[in-house]
Amino acid sequence: MPKDARATRERLLRAGAHHFAADGIDAARTRDIVTTAGQGNDSAITYHFGSRTGLLEAILRAGITRMEPARAATLPALDDPHDLPAIVAAIVHPTAGELHTEQGRDFLRITAQLAGRAGIRDHHPPALLQGTALARQLQLLETACRAALPEPLALERIAIAIAFLTTALADRTGRLDPATPHHTLLDHNTFATDLTTMLTAALQAPPPPQTSLRNHPPPHTVNPSPRGGAVR
Repeated sequence: MPKDARATRERLLRAGAHHFAADGIDAARTRDIVTTAGQGNDSAITYHFGSRTGLLEAILRAGITRMEPARAATLPALDDPHDLPAIVAAIVHPTAGELHTEQGRDFLRITAQLAGRAGIRDHHPPALLQGTALARQLQLLETACRAALPEPLALERIAIAIAFLTTALADRTGRLDPATPHHTLLDHNTFATDLTTMLTAALQAPPPPQTSLRNHPPPHTVNPSPRGGAVR
């Protein structure tokens, strides 16, 4: 790809992330994204990404890729598939690391809008997670939760935990805005560690009394989203 085309693509990625984060993934206007990227034609998005949805998917893929080295580094230490606190920490800390950059904060505000569509409950993760360290972390999390809980309850808790995680991180992005300083804001490490502790405690809570749900083996195959697409 020519250098100027790569530069245009990057500007569209940053502009798209900004508007999807600030305006909402459904409300953000293509015209605004193109203008912010310094382009004069709405077809720039179609040319570089195929569609508006393709742009969103590229933004999500870029965020997942940024975190992959940190996630992959955690996997060798997760030798006990039932060590829930270690698995939760391995998921939380790389994600919280996105708070350190404007690009990462936009990514977190976008993923908070998509948390309810992660495909956890029905074993239908998006194609963009296939083969990633994040996918392996989520598999380990399910294994650890299912050791103590019936599968439907374990999956429900994981889905809720992911929604809680993404919402908490998106909320913190606003608190980090230099224009609105929060003098009582926890330092980053304390915040991430406490968030890990809270999520672990929620996942480890005993099941409700007289739970009638039963464990059953996961399906042998996973049918990815046909479009890949946003984290659902």
